[in-house]
Amino acid sequence: MTGPTDTALVLVDLQNDFCAGPVARARFGGDPAVLDAVVAASVRAAETARARGVEVVFVRFLGDPEHQGAGWRLRDQRLGKRPKCLEGSWGAEFHGPLPEPGEAVFTKRACFDAFLGAGFEEHLRARGARHLVFAGLYADVCVDSTARTAFQKGFHVTVLSDCTTALHLPDDAVLRFMRAVYGARTVTADDPTAWTVPALVPEPKEEACVPPPV
Repeated sequence: MTGPTDTALVLVDLQNDFCAGPVARARFGGDPAVLDAVVAASVRAAETARARGVEVVFVRFLGDPEHQGAGWRLRDQRLGKRPKCLEGSWGAEFHGPLPEPGEAVFTKRACFDAFLGAGFEEHLRARGARHLVFAGLYADVCVDSTARTAFQKGFHVTVLSDCTTALHLPDDAVLRFMRAVYGARTVTADDPTAWTVPALVPEPKEEACVPPPV
């Protein structure tokens, strides 16, 4: 683990049931090569972060029925959804970038937002993080939910556009929404600005109004 850093890479739900195997392929519905590209880019992003001394934080989802609220169960019943990423299953295992010794892993139990998981925010605050860089799945579900809360809690937000894809909406529409609603910076992982804390541009000072000579 690196020392305290103001930027952290948050890898969201890069697990087999979301990005590999028949469950992921059937649910995604698009070209499987897109998921493969997201995983490969996320591996490179994790390597880049570590090389830069940026902390890498892993978030995983567990969808076991005992974790689900009534609304979640009703939705699954109505839509014919089966639980994914069951605890202890192959589907719940990480796919692509894997945690290295000392890297933090946080668990969401039948929820989208990592801030609802135990210890996530506390860890980031203790490490001095002010800027969160997001990669993972899906851009319009768990990445969006977590990034939006991050913004509301005062964090700067960067979303790596080559390290995510949307499940229900066009990718460009989701990224445009993120920029418009919570000021997310959306760049690729090879853009050096992705790893720096965004800074406010000082507003120009207004010149004092001097009355004309009489």
